Formats: sequence, C-alpha cells, structure tokens
Amino acid sequence: MRVHLSRPDITDEEIEAVCAVLRTPNLALGPKLVEFESALAEYVGTKRAVAVNSGTSGLFLCMLALGIGQGDEVITTPFTFIASATPIMMAGAKPVFVDIDPASLNIDSAKIEAKITGKTKAVLPVEVFGSPVGIDKVCDIAQRNNLAVIEDSCEALGSALNGKKVGTFGAMSVFAFYPNKQITTGEGGMILTDDDDLADMCVSLRNQGRGRDGGWLSHERLGYNFRLSDINCALGIVQLSRIEQIKAKRRQVAGWYQEMLADEDRLIVPVEPDGCDMSWFVFVVRLQDSYSLKQRNQILEAMRGRNIEVGNYFPPVHLQPFMAERFGFKQGDFPITESVCRSTIALPFYNNLTKDEVATVCKTLREVLDQNPPTV
Repeated sequence: MRVHLSRPDITDEEIEAVCAVLRTPNLALGPKLVEFESALAEYVGTKRAVAVNSGTSGLFLCMLALGIGQGDEVITTPFTFIASATPIMMAGAKPVFVDIDPASLNIDSAKIEAKITGKTKAVLPVEVFGSPVGIDKVCDIAQRNNLAVIEDSCEALGSALNGKKVGTFGAMSVFAFYPNKQITTGEGGMILTDDDDLADMCVSLRNQGRGRDGGWLSHERLGYNFRLSDINCALGIVQLSRIEQIKAKRRQVAGWYQEMLADEDRLIVPVEPDGCDMSWFVFVVRLQDSYSLKQRNQILEAMRGRNIEVGNYFPPVHLQPFMAERFGFKQGDFPITESVCRSTIALPFYNNLTKDEVATVCKTLREVLDQNPPTV
C-alpha cells in the first residue's frame, strides 16, 4: 500500500459544477468569477477579492499595486516556499530576510525593526503551515514604521488568530488554491483587500492592463494575463462551500498523528497554538537536534522506500542556488531557519487520509527511526 503525501478532495458536486460551466459560453470572465470572488471575500471578511491564476501572481500584483519596484526592499521570511520571495524580485525589489521564531516557525517579529531601512516599503509575513501566530505583532511593527503588510495566507485559508481570520490583517493578502491546499481550483489564487483602489489596480493588472470603463482593446497600463477561468472558479465555489467540513477532516487527521506520536521523544510534533483556530495545511514533524541533515535525508529515503511519501518542508529560501548567487547569502546567515530546515519531515496529510493509513505511517516512521539512531 502506498500512502500519498497529498491528494485533493473532489466530489461529484465539484465535477458537475465544472461540467455545468462547460455547457455555457462563459468560460472566462463570466459569472462564476464574480461569484467566487464574492464568496471568498464574504468568508474571509474583506471588502474586495480579485481572483488570479496563482498565489505567486497574486503576490506579484500586490507589489505592483502598492508601487513597490526597483531599489525597494521587502522584509520576509526565509522559511517558506520560494514563491513568497520571488514576487518581490519579479517587481524589481529586494527580499530582506528575517530569521524565524523557533516555536511558531513564522517570522520573528522581534527581529524585524533591525532590518528596516530607508528602502523598506513593506513586510511580507507568511502564515507557515496554516499558523497565524505573530501576525498581529508584525502588523503593529509595520504600522509604527509606516510600512504596508502583504499577508501571505496561501497556506492558511480558514485559520484565525484570537477570532480574527487570516487574510484580514494586512493591507493586502493572498490565498492560493493549488491541489495540496485546503481548497483547490487546480491552479489559482485570490487577492483580498478593503482598499478599492488597490483592488481596481489588481483587476486591471491581471487583465492585460485594461481599465474599468475601457474597451477590450483599450489598455491603460502594462498588464498581464493572470486571469482565472470560470471553470476554475466553479470548482472553487463548491470547494469553499465545504470549507468547514474540510477543516474538520484535516483537524481529525492532525489529531490522529498527535495521538499516535505523543510519546515519540525523538520528534517535535506540531500542536495547535494557543489563541489559534488552525486550518491545517500540512503536518510537519521535526527531528530532535541530535539528528544530522544526512540522517534526516536517510530517514526520508527509507520512508519512501517503504511506500510512504514524505517531504522536506522547506529548504531555506536564502540558500537556493540562484538566491545565494544573486545576493551573497551563505550558511549561517539565518541559523534558526537552517536548523529547522535540517530537521523537517512532512508526513502524508490530506482530507481523506484514513486512521489506518495514519497508523501505518506512524508505525513505519518509528521503525525507520529505530534503524537510524542519532549520531550527533
């Protein structure tokens, strides 16, 4: 039996919704786009939502809408997927990394102000693995320093901190709908904001720079084709209608892992932080410091060899070869991030993972750990 790392949760309702769009002439820029945008804005609690073809595109358009460009700096975290940093570079700005908090794994707010310069225009915090811990403190710091907050909520749809939903903390926020996310549109993303001017700019930028009142061949600015089709939006509408069910399924899977690994002292097992309503994105355990990077990699390979798909979430962004070459980053620049990255094991995690499959994963992991004792 192979246990997969991730799988989307698609029902007959989603399939019929997509087929229904295919029976109409409105495959793009149609009514399902408007419906999906309205539904997500209402769910999260923002005034506006702008659908785009990916979370990466969404973050890039946030940069442009806020006027961030050549010579500017944006503070962000090195412990994330690469697409949190590349939109900063796509806009011509420089990512300035701040190390993470070792408990939450989110950007350490206490270290942000030391990195603010006259070139700093924004802070881009990431709610890693769905956890919003610290986002309120980041926003307080940004406000004191007159900086915009672009909230990377791509992994956190449905999470909340002290009753306030993610996606509502920053001036702009972005969600993503890749198949491993809480809800999926196949590919897709959504920008959210309460600012009509920012939203209108993103609407224009995603659609070849067309203005609100101009014709199809009238282009007011340099724009892009970052549109999300009605086919994708129809899928997203049904997925979003099931979000509370989806959150409950994922919480149950996380609970099984926590229960079955509670006594495993060779691991750091994630728990729901205080004050958080956690919408679980992945389930990432960490090896204790007594394990080396080489041993972690051997454990990953051993698990895969036993038909358990696992991953290393995340390699440090600043040590990706092109980042290190361009900006001169090196080992030791962000020691907490680097230490955490050496220890991570993403276990199979998705809505319909069964309790028996979780038990198989945990049993296999214990056996592999027995075969790979720490040597550090």
